[in-house]
Amino acid sequence: MDYTLLPHLNAILNATSGVLLVAGYYFIRRRQISAHLTCMISAVVISIAFLASYLIYHFHHGSTRFTGQGLVRPFYFTVLLTHTILAALIVPLIILTLRRARRGEFGLHRRIARWTLPLWLYVSVTGVIIYLMLYHLYPSR
Repeated sequence: MDYTLLPHLNAILNATSGVLLVAGYYFIRRRQISAHLTCMISAVVISIAFLASYLIYHFHHGSTRFTGQGLVRPFYFTVLLTHTILAALIVPLIILTLRRARRGEFGLHRRIARWTLPLWLYVSVTGVIIYLMLYHLYPSR
């Protein structure tokens, strides 16, 4: 298998998850519950596929070094650090948010979703930014 294609797939999955999150928010604001549910469940499935692909890639490839120099370096590592920390923290938040919705605890669901959505969206968007910086703007030689 050609594992070098996985970072590109990962970026597509991250971007798709982000689009689904925004669409899910759009639908819930318009009280289109079924469309909201479809988008959010789809975002979870896409995120699980991303995680599997990400783990497979890094198991076979290892880490990719960032080659950018100058002021872009601290910017990249700040984005990477916040992305990594929030990517780990978002998993239990997503599970809790979904669990509250599934149990019909919509007041509690709404309360935690106000935190989960922007953090999850940040992780999705910064994942794409990291990909662009690593593989397109400052690729390894």
